[in-house]
Amino acid sequence: MREALVEAALAAGHDDVPVGALVLDPDGVVVGRGHNLRERDGDPTGHAEVVALREAARHAGEWRLSGHTLVVTLEPCTMCAGAVVLSRVERLVFGAYDDRAGAVGSLWDVVRDRRLNHRPEVLGGVLAEESTALLEGFFDGRRC
Repeated sequence: MREALVEAALAAGHDDVPVGALVLDPDGVVVGRGHNLRERDGDPTGHAEVVALREAARHAGEWRLSGHTLVVTLEPCTMCAGAVVLSRVERLVFGAYDDRAGAVGSLWDVVRDRRLNHRPEVLGGVLAEESTALLEGFFDGRRC
């Protein structure tokens, strides 16, 4: 999670919400890294999770990331939770909960929906205070 927090700080460097993500292969090796790129790239899908999952899929040579773990500093939104399910990630670890848009238990629970064909293991709240502090610092600097 500490490495994901470093990724998150990179997003703030180009005025994007500081969210960072890593994908680890079954041996624990980082095979995907990402941070929010929506503002920099003008891409609505440029969320940290999607960026990291794309890099991991390129590394794996396929879209199925069975046995992999996604670590992200903020609870995924519906799009990213859907990407977790569709990529067959085995485990999702996240930091801060997102009461406004979280789709892993806060507002919705996409990844545990029994109607879907894949449900990853979930561990939330890891280094939540650090993740929350990074986000609050970013938004505090933008409020009038």
